[in-house]
Formats: sequence, C-alpha cells, structure tokens
Amino acid sequence: MKVLKCELKKVGIKKLLLFAMVFLFNSKDIFAQKTVRYDLYVRDSIVNFAGKEKRAIAVNGQIPMPTLTFTEGDTAEIWVHNELNESTSLHWHGLFLPNKEDGVPYLTQMPIKPHTTHLYKFPIIQHGTHWYHSHSGLQEQIGMYGSFIMNKREDDPTFRKGIDDLPTVPVVLSEWTNFNPKNVHRMLHNASDWFAIKKGTTQSYAEAIKHKHFKTKLKNEWKRMLAMDVSDVYYDKFLMNGKNESQLSQFKGGDKVRLRISNGGASSYFWLTYAGGKITVVANDGNDVEPVDVDRLIIAVSETYDVILSIPNDSTSYEFLATSEDRINSTSLYIGNGIKQLKSPLPKLKYFEGMKMMNDMMKMNGDLDDMGMQMSLNQMDMNVVMYPEITGPENKKKKMKMEGMDRGNNKDQYNANALSDIVTLNYSMLKSPTKTALPKDVPVKELHFELTGNMNRYVWSLNNKVVSETDKILIKKGENVRLIIYNGSMMRHPMHLHGHDFRVLNGQGENAPQKNIIDIMPMETDTLEFNANVDGDWFFHCHILYHMMSGMGRVFSYESQSKNPLISNPKYAYRKLKKDDRKFHFMGENDIATNGNDGMAMIQNTRWSLMSEWRLGYMDIHGYEVETHLGRYIGKMQWFMPFVGFDYRYRNQHGEINFQSQNIFGQTDTKDTRISPSVGFVYTLPMLIHIEAEVFTNGTVLIQLKREDIPLTKRLRFGFMFNSDKEYMAELKYIFNKNLGIRTHYDSDMGFGIGLHLTY
Repeated sequence: MKVLKCELKKVGIKKLLLFAMVFLFNSKDIFAQKTVRYDLYVRDSIVNFAGKEKRAIAVNGQIPMPTLTFTEGDTAEIWVHNELNESTSLHWHGLFLPNKEDGVPYLTQMPIKPHTTHLYKFPIIQHGTHWYHSHSGLQEQIGMYGSFIMNKREDDPTFRKGIDDLPTVPVVLSEWTNFNPKNVHRMLHNASDWFAIKKGTTQSYAEAIKHKHFKTKLKNEWKRMLAMDVSDVYYDKFLMNGKNESQLSQFKGGDKVRLRISNGGASSYFWLTYAGGKITVVANDGNDVEPVDVDRLIIAVSETYDVILSIPNDSTSYEFLATSEDRINSTSLYIGNGIKQLKSPLPKLKYFEGMKMMNDMMKMNGDLDDMGMQMSLNQMDMNVVMYPEITGPENKKKKMKMEGMDRGNNKDQYNANALSDIVTLNYSMLKSPTKTALPKDVPVKELHFELTGNMNRYVWSLNNKVVSETDKILIKKGENVRLIIYNGSMMRHPMHLHGHDFRVLNGQGENAPQKNIIDIMPMETDTLEFNANVDGDWFFHCHILYHMMSGMGRVFSYESQSKNPLISNPKYAYRKLKKDDRKFHFMGENDIATNGNDGMAMIQNTRWSLMSEWRLGYMDIHGYEVETHLGRYIGKMQWFMPFVGFDYRYRNQHGEINFQSQNIFGQTDTKDTRISPSVGFVYTLPMLIHIEAEVFTNGTVLIQLKREDIPLTKRLRFGFMFNSDKEYMAELKYIFNKNLGIRTHYDSDMGFGIGLHLTY
C-alpha cells in the first residue's frame, strides 16, 4: 500500500484518471464485446393458420421463433430447453462457427433429447441477415424457424451510411399446410396428384384440348414425363412473420425502410414485388452487395436478401407482396399509413407452354438437352415461357423486344430482362463492394456435381446417389475448393453449404459476391469456390426440406481434424444420419365394389419396393388372388425394376376344378390355380405404360401392360390392363379428395363393378 501511495503521489490523481480514460477509449473494442444470452423453450402448440386447429412447434410461445439479435464481436449463448416428447436441434444458417455448434444431429452433435437442455455458445464473427431453424426431421415445416440478425459495429469500415443506419425490419417468409408434414413427404414419394388437383395444375387431356395443346400432352407422356409444375406441395397459407397480412404504419412519405428478408419456407420460392416502386437490393445471404434496383426478385428456399423500400407519400400504405412461385397464393406487408395501394397479382402460369418447353428439353432417355446453351446465374429462366407478364397471355403471341428471336436455339428467348421492361434480379447483377478473392498459391480441389432426380418416385440425389449411398468427401484445411454444379433435373434446387461462404463466379472478378445458397435452375451450370478454413464435418445439401430428406446432399469432411467432443461414436452417428433417405414410405388402395374387393399395399424407399396386390371375389367362381413383388429400382430414371415375386390364386370360373386353357404363348394357363414363386421385371415404356415380364417356376411366362392414372379431366382418371393370360381390365376413377373416390371397372374375371375407392 505504501508503494501504491507513493506512485499515486508521483503521477498525480488527475494524470491517472486521464491515463484510464485514454486506455478505455483505445480498448473500446475489447470492452464492447459482451455475452448475449437467449433462452429458447421449445414446446408443442396448437395453431389455426388455415381454418383448422393443427399441431405446431412454438418457441417461447411464438411462430416464427424469436428474432435473435447480436452485434459483431458479441458472444452468443443460447440455451435450448427441449420440452417436446421428441428430440430436436437448432442450426444457425449461414453462420461461421465451431463445427460442434452447427446444429446438425448425428453430424455435429447428438440430438437434443426430450426434456433436456442444450447450450450453443459461439463468437459472433460476422454481420448480416441470417436465420435459424430445426435440422431435425420435418420440424422446420411446423414452426421452427426464425430470424438471426448480426449488426455491424458503428466503427466497422464497411458501414454504409444511408444503408446500414436505416430503420430495419426482420421479415421471415414461410408457408403452412394443414397436412402432417410426414404425410406430405409420404404423398410426394407415392406420386399422389392431390396437390396438383388442389392447385389446379393437373394438365389433363381435357385441359390440353381446351388450351390447344393435345399434341403437347401426348409428347409429354410419350417421353415418360408427368405434368409440368414448379413446386411440389400445395400450401393452405403463406406467411410473413407468422401472419398472412400485416402493416408497418410507423413509416411516412419520404421514409426508407430496410427489410431483412429470410425465406424460412420448407419448400416454397417467393416472388417479391412492391407497389411503391423499385426494390433496392443491398445484401444477399448476409453479405453486402453494391445496391441494385430491380422491379422484382425471386428468393430461393433459405436465401436471405436485404432490400430498401421507399415510401412515396403520407396518405398511402404500399403493398410489399410475396407470391409463391406457383402463384397459387401470396402474403402481404403494407408499408406506410393510409389507403392501401395494391401490387398487381402475378397472373397464373401457362403450364402447357411450360410443358412444351419441357418436351423440347427432355431426351427420350431422360437426360436434358441443353441445345448448345451455356446457362448460369439465373440469367436464363426456362420457366419464363410460362410468365404471361413477360411473354403475353395464353394462346397469344407477344412481339419480342429483340429482333430475330424465335423458338430456336437462341438462349435469349429465356432471358426475362431481354424480353421485357420488367427488371428481374439475377446473380450476374450482384457485386461485392469489397474484394473477395481467395488465397493464391494454394492447392485447388475441384469437384463436379450433377443434380439428379426422379419426380415420378420423388428421389433426389447428386450424381445419381443419395447421402446414404456415399462416403464423406475429404478436403484439406487451407486448400481452395471449387464446385462445378450442373442441374440435370427439371426442378430448381437451392444448394446450401454449412459453415462457409462461397464465391459465385459471375464475371465480377475479385468482387464476386459471397453466398451460402446457390439457386440452380434446370440445365444451368454454376461455379463456386471457397477456402477450406474451418475443421469439421459440414453438410452440403438442397434446402428444399423434402429434397434433403430424400437424399440430395453430401458431407464435406476435413482431413486430420480433431474429434468432435459431442460425437462419442462417429460411425454410429453417421449411420443414423443416413437413415433419413432410407426411410420406407407406405401407400395403399382399396376398392370396395359390387363385384369384389381389389386392393394394393406398397412400402418403398429410394431403391426398394415391396408391393402386394389382391382381388377377392364374393363368389366361388371369382375366387381370390394375391401377387407380391420385391424389387429394386435401377438406373438414373428408375424406369427399370427387377423383382422376385410370389403368386397365389384360386378361382372356379368355369365350374371345373381341373379346367385348363392356354395363354397367348400356347403354354398351359395356370391363372386360376397358381401357387408359384417368380422372377421378372417392370419397365416404364413411353406413355408411362408399365410392362411387366414374369417367369414362374413351372416355366409359365406372363407379359402384362398396365397403366392406372391417365388424367382425362382434373379429377377423372382412366386405367387399363391386359396380359398374356388373356386377362384384361378397364376402369374409370373420380377423385373426391386425397383419400376417397368412386371407381367403376370391368374385369375379365370379376365382371362389372362399381364402388368406393379408398387411397392412403
């Protein structure tokens, strides 16, 4: 104490205080850092977004989940209290963080068990608009999504006056279905067309004739394609911040507002338009871009955009409209206070024009024909032929802006900005305000991926393999990784990389934009690159939830990384991760008719199918039969399925127990009394007709042609069957709802019948 008193006397109290003030001022960055804690209570809830009370998952009693706000330099401390009766997890989408905090169950952590608490703790080392969501099962679909905002420090050299100091409003886009998401997933795998019926996108033969596209429909089915669509699921309601309509009445004429928009939808893209004028895009996926003015943009599943909107005058509130890509419905945010000025709704898509385009693109073997076009960066939207606001109304030709444009190989016929005065954002228009070049003179690892899939069976993959069929992709810390991705499917896919941003090579040189989501359109090739700088296992996957759960992804794994302390048994955990796309889905049909009972039950996954069909007559002459097949789908398009089977049947159709006839091959026909194993195959022919060839152990051969789902009208389906046993059947089925219809048919063995048709 004596020494301290002496020193104080020497220095003087005033000088000491001055020294302390200077120290504090120069160390403000150190003292500004703080731990920001959130407690998130995950609970079951009941909601009514679309006329029915349904189960949802709410966090802290709300949907979306609470907005989490930090400043760069903070430490996030997030306590997740799982009060569900099932496990959960939270993924911090787009964040740079230690791998064990990334929130992917069985990859970066074990699931958060029911009625336990888990701590996520990590430094905030970036800024921007991001979001967070469950990475467990299909929980994201029923409420587990929310905004994650990281603000810049005011002394940040990248702070932009007039942009970063504007009032901001986080906006989370989402969708709601009254169906259980597990049932949605099952219906997609079972090729149910109930969603198309609900959306009015069935494209039946009657509709084709009405729109003068009968030949288009024939060609479409000749190439073994189903009806054209741009999205998979029918949703009952679309939401912004949990509401279909809301208003920001605090803004007045002359004000500007910055919307921090995250697409938290499970599978919906949204068109964004604004009744008050241009939309100024200033950031994408949390990264600043040079401001660019557009009339509209499409936000992919899981993408984020920061946009600035101006309020022209005081007496009006202007509609900011988010319309689902299929244009079935929308959600609105009104900005300002006064009379509502609406944005014109987007017109319905011209589906038969899209079908015609798809016919031109698809080869008979299922591959896409790029017609010599090199497309990338969303500049060439193959769906533009379906946009009436760009190409004109149905059955009317519009004079194109560009001379000499036709239906030939001119790629500009698909460029919305070349065809119209409407300015649509694409990735080539994005430019980083700072240099983003990767380290030079380091090794480069180049990987090529083709996005592959089968809409008929709802199998989605990379290079025709799902996650469970592949090993982790090893990368080395310090190297640059280049991804060249081609979309060989007919759907657009938002591919997301965990834990890293990648540069999108879009012609902007050292100022190429950085993103963590790349929306890749059909026939498009995009090139991405990132520096491998964070150890761990990182997921790379399509962010359409049902595509990811079907297997469209890979895992990048750093070589020689330290063991993750949260994964005690990595091999076991990785096996559990692979179970999602190996899941079996059940479907069944039963026809309760006047002449008997027909039915089918099937359980199938990515590759395997086990199916039994039965026909039970009410009288002895009709008898009964049961056919069972266990098969594996082979090939990129999965048109071919070899199988082993068993056929068990008895009927006394001719009143003679030992009556025998011959099949068309001259063999003794055993169709009335058959108990026999078999081997064979099913193959999908043009016009979506299934040919089945089967050989029984006694040498009898059975050839059968069959199709059951020919769409005559929106709800009326025609089917037929005939085979080498001289059996035949024709049917008509009218669909009332997803589970119930009425069916009438004539069967060569069972006769005429009519009855209820049940589907699950």
